[in-house]
Amino acid sequence: MQLDQMTIHELQSLLQAGEVSSQEITAAVYSQIDHVEEDIEAYITLCREEAMAQAKRADAMVAEGQASPLCGIPLAIKDNLSTMGVRTTSASRILEEYIPPFDATVVARLKSVGAVMVGKTNLDEFGLGSSTENSQFHITRNPWDLSRVPGGSSGGSAAAVAAGEAIAALGSDTGGSIRQPAAFCGVIGLKPTYGLVSRYGLIPAAASLDHVGPITRDVRDAALVLQEIAGWDPQDPTSAKMELPDYAAALTGDITGLVVGLPRELISDALDPEVKEGLFGAANVLESLGARVEEISLPHAEYAMAAFHLVASAEISSSLACFDGVRLGHRAEAAKDTVSMFIQTRKLFGPEPKRRILVGTHILQADNYEAYYRKAQQVRTLIRQDIERAFGQCSVILSPTAPTAAFPLGHKLDKPVLMYQSDLYTVIANLAGIPALSVPCGYTEQGLPMGIQLMGKPFDEPTILKVGHAYEQHACLPVRWPQMEVKTNG
Repeated sequence: MQLDQMTIHELQSLLQAGEVSSQEITAAVYSQIDHVEEDIEAYITLCREEAMAQAKRADAMVAEGQASPLCGIPLAIKDNLSTMGVRTTSASRILEEYIPPFDATVVARLKSVGAVMVGKTNLDEFGLGSSTENSQFHITRNPWDLSRVPGGSSGGSAAAVAAGEAIAALGSDTGGSIRQPAAFCGVIGLKPTYGLVSRYGLIPAAASLDHVGPITRDVRDAALVLQEIAGWDPQDPTSAKMELPDYAAALTGDITGLVVGLPRELISDALDPEVKEGLFGAANVLESLGARVEEISLPHAEYAMAAFHLVASAEISSSLACFDGVRLGHRAEAAKDTVSMFIQTRKLFGPEPKRRILVGTHILQADNYEAYYRKAQQVRTLIRQDIERAFGQCSVILSPTAPTAAFPLGHKLDKPVLMYQSDLYTVIANLAGIPALSVPCGYTEQGLPMGIQLMGKPFDEPTILKVGHAYEQHACLPVRWPQMEVKTNG
């Protein structure tokens, strides 16, 4: 197998045995980037020189006995995470020239253990979207079918991992933005519990809903990346102070007697028949491994999408208000006065941020607060209570990750409400702040990947990782790589 197609743990074994160097792995990843990036466009910024220098340092760390499984591994970083000295745009023209003077905590932690940063991946502007078509730089294409979306907003990260342009990546997830693109691109996506992974240095979308997590090729790799990025951060006031378990040690494969809940409300008419077949096939695999799959109820799940978009839009309106040309972002210098400067500066926002800002500002007006925002927060509380009751019956909740496989480029771009439905099954975990894992569950007749979602109790990442790993090891899915018909240079 080619180096760019291997997992973190496979490469780490080769590194520790001295059979390969980080410089060789990084060079193999960049060779693949040179081959496919023109068609996929997963990245906004590449860091070739910095990456090769980091790989050289990583080789020295390995020689000195560095124990981290991420040492020497080329990773991609979503371009809404601050990287010191490397442009960080959040896929917006308003931050096109921004070079942060500091690293996000998760980036600093990866650097400290010798991980190699390949580059900054494309996303929907400020993380607002479900297809990575809302980037102000370029669209990203799905490696499985270049005429289809990779999902969003972490579509660049998911596409990079699926196409061999990175061994793993970091993404952010506000309503499904790690898990949905992972499902569309046939990789693993983990949204941790709110507070487990620091958000310091993440350009925010909606503060109470944002999460940072890994996109990887298998569940073990997700556990390895989580181990390095999780943990208390004094710079993040929402960070949880707790002792971390050994996430990789939880991958025992034994799920005998574990109860998996299947919510009846999430098996709806919106679910594509092929995805539904994959979901029930996954349930059968878990039962064959000794788990019990039982029907449960999340009675307020039907209101989750509406509540999510009201809360998210309100918080987005607040968080993006700082991009005014005074506090943050580009400034329109030709304006004649302050108001004109605000107006001219904010014209740089794309359609989706403008849409969310307008909706959120409307929601937060005094006359509308009680009718919309407060009601949405009350529904959020009811959903949390539903989740708590469900976990009185089961240890893990099983659902689809997305209602369909990847849809064609442009198919939903001018239909925002239809686009929002792509996150139909993922927003619940963000509203409740619980961990959720997307794992591939098969392929459609067209050869497109599909995913299932495993949701767990707060801070119970070990259980969803254990179940996801057990399923992954016994699902007997055919091993496939995207067969990209890429252009050749020269």
